Amino acid sequence: MKRNISGILLLDKPVGASSNEALQVVKKLFGANKAGHTGSLDPGASGMLPICFGEATKFSQFLLESNKQYLVTGKLGETTASGDSECEVIEKRIVKDISVKSFEQILPKFRGKILQLPPMYSAIKYKGQPLYKLARQGIEIERDLREINIYKLQLLGFENDLAEFEIHCSKGTYVRTLIVDIGEALGCGAHVVALRRLAAGPYQATQMVSLGELQELAAKNDYKGLDNLLLPIESMLGDVPEIALTADMIYYMLSGQALLVGRAPTSGLVKLKSKEGKFLGIGEVMLDGKVTPKKMIMK
Repeated sequence: MKRNISGILLLDKPVGASSNEALQVVKKLFGANKAGHTGSLDPGASGMLPICFGEATKFSQFLLESNKQYLVTGKLGETTASGDSECEVIEKRIVKDISVKSFEQILPKFRGKILQLPPMYSAIKYKGQPLYKLARQGIEIERDLREINIYKLQLLGFENDLAEFEIHCSKGTYVRTLIVDIGEALGCGAHVVALRRLAAGPYQATQMVSLGELQELAAKNDYKGLDNLLLPIESMLGDVPEIALTADMIYYMLSGQALLVGRAPTSGLVKLKSKEGKFLGIGEVMLDGKVTPKKMIMK
């Protein structure tokens, strides 16, 4: 049975599954017609993987472009080609005279706006091919530096050559690369041995749902219980201001027409709602003051 459902599930992706594998399992458990994930996690990583069902897929860009928070453990003294445990160790160096103070001296240069070189082991496309496929063939392609923003980089602990960090960063940040660069700044090298996403955009760790919980409900054919775990589409829009539309306005907006709406903001995106509070989509206030529909829910 395929169902037309809409909403957002915050899956706590387990270690070992790719983001797409986790998506397909969840889609089948819900019996959903349409679903997609936002913001891939490597198979070796766990944590928040937002999954959008139905109409929510239209708004997934908001989560793709959102800030993320991670808990990550790096092992000093060992480097790998991928920057994590996916590949074998290619170099070992002695970890000597490194202390918490050593981190305090080098971490400030990794905070704020910095330039980062995307790794070869990434899903970035080159002539239609993901870079990680080329990397596995021993091929290296020139990449451009990208500007990212590290809002928080805190050392939580350092023991037995293992350093644990909490990281709050902008979209496009490669945490593996950040740990590798920190290892190089310390002079001993490093790679990621554990990575967990704690938050994405407005969503927090306490809102995540485990795969086991979903499987228990699906085994009982409890679709109501499954659907109750879905968050409303508008929840991914955070603090975007909202405006209420009359029935006539809704008709014209669904037809793609821009309208003057009283008490609308003077610029930017707006959430469009009915007078009864039903979420209808998002619009944008143009220079002439009219609100033009950007993405609408068709129901």
